[in-house]
Amino acid sequence: MKTFVSIILLTILIYSCHSTQKVASSTVDTQIAENDTVRIANDELEYEIIIFDPGFSTWLRSMARPEGYYSQEFMETRNYQYVVSWNQRVLQPQVYDPNLYGMQINYESNIDYGYEVNYKLYNYFIYFQLTYRQQLTGFIPRI
Repeated sequence: MKTFVSIILLTILIYSCHSTQKVASSTVDTQIAENDTVRIANDELEYEIIIFDPGFSTWLRSMARPEGYYSQEFMETRNYQYVVSWNQRVLQPQVYDPNLYGMQINYESNIDYGYEVNYKLYNYFIYFQLTYRQQLTGFIPRI
């Protein structure tokens, strides 16, 4: 259980007042802090994604496929499937480690979060599955 010594906290808060509004790519504010915190925010749609996970930002820069490799539609489809599986695991702490699955993710398929949000969320799911040897869906996670 030494791999779980560092508490992994994925906090994703995606909420929206306007469910059909599109995200303009120029309004997305992204910061990658030195402590491996990845933050993606948009004040217009009032959503925020914060990912605290040691090693993710390094992995994103060095191992993940480059932006543009996957289409936004592909990542939206996979992200939705991963979110459904993730949320089911959050609701079963007696079965799945609550240190891995801490909070539910509110990801709505009818909202266009934009390419950057979907790219980073998709890659976090890939990173998470490879790093913690989890398989969220029937898709085998690979880079």
